[in-house]
Amino acid sequence: MAHLLSLLRRQSIARSHLLLLRSSFCSSSSPPPIKPVCYPLKPNKEEAAPEAQQQPQQTPSSPSFPLRADRDSSPQRQWASRQDARFVKDAAPAISPVSYPSRVAPLPEDRAAAAEGDADEGQGDGEELRREAGRIARTAPGYFGLREEEKLPFPTVAMREKRPQKQAVDLATAIKEVKANAKRKFTETVEAHVNLGVDPRRGDQMVRGAVTLPHGTGKTVRIAVFAEGPAADEARAAGADIVGGDELIEEIKNGGGKLNFDKCIATPMFVPRLSKIGRILGPRGLMPNPKLGSVTSDVSGAIKEAKCGRVDFKIDKTAIVHVGLGKVNFSEECLQENIGAFVNALLLAKPVGLKKTSKYAGYVKKFTLSSTMGPGFPITVQSLSVAADNYNKVKVK
Repeated sequence: MAHLLSLLRRQSIARSHLLLLRSSFCSSSSPPPIKPVCYPLKPNKEEAAPEAQQQPQQTPSSPSFPLRADRDSSPQRQWASRQDARFVKDAAPAISPVSYPSRVAPLPEDRAAAAEGDADEGQGDGEELRREAGRIARTAPGYFGLREEEKLPFPTVAMREKRPQKQAVDLATAIKEVKANAKRKFTETVEAHVNLGVDPRRGDQMVRGAVTLPHGTGKTVRIAVFAEGPAADEARAAGADIVGGDELIEEIKNGGGKLNFDKCIATPMFVPRLSKIGRILGPRGLMPNPKLGSVTSDVSGAIKEAKCGRVDFKIDKTAIVHVGLGKVNFSEECLQENIGAFVNALLLAKPVGLKKTSKYAGYVKKFTLSSTMGPGFPITVQSLSVAADNYNKVKVK
């Protein structure tokens, strides 16, 4: 009930205010009279032109100020306010009207005349330039102390002449040529260099083996045997040059890398102890190996084979096998038998992974025979195969 009374009271107050405003508007005086405005008549263009020439029109918004040239020439410049000075500073210079000549397309005869004139001018300029260049060329060496540069021919690359490759010959002819070209004062060794078609970086394609040559190598072999007890006595009886055990290992270790033997043979019990001198024997190819027969209990048999001409061969990083197979003073038949024995051992060491139809195809790429300091002669695969077959027949008998 109280809320309703308050609403009615508010409505009555608002209604009273509206009545007061209406009465005030109704009782106010009449609006002010409107004064008529008259504008001057616009003069004609013809009449206004001479007056504009006499008296330049000034805009009411821009103050009167001299032009840029007048401002630069006037010694004293004073303005009424700071705004006038800013306006004068930013004012643009007076722009004089520019008139361009009318362009007319040239006629054909005009073009021909202009071209002749340009050609005459170009010839004249060219002659002047040539005369000036000749004068400079005559005076420059004497004046500046310079010499004329000699004109040399342009360098060309001289292609290196390739040596003609030798044709492969049979084994008998190659042996004759090697013996004929061995002209040194010492007795040269007959060497075989075989290029194989294997990858030495792969473990399953490693080519390594040993062969006992029927007629020996022709040089004295010094043998060292690592053994103790009865095995040491047996080695001395078989003709070993050096026999020892732990004392021999310490002597090699402390010897500074100096060795006085060509081959090493060890019993199985000494193999773990040889690890102390492995860095000395390994790089020289003297480390005993069971696969090569240099680690064995039959010491006397291994010594006899080494004395008779046992040769160990191994492929190098470039997939080539280097081995000596006798001396040049051997007879041709002896050299043929030694080469046949080596080729047979090389075929036995062929990796299993090389799957070819023939024994030599893809395995033996090139077989070269040479002396120690003589030229090499390639040998045909057919003659090598015949020599290997003959060695097998003699070995069986």
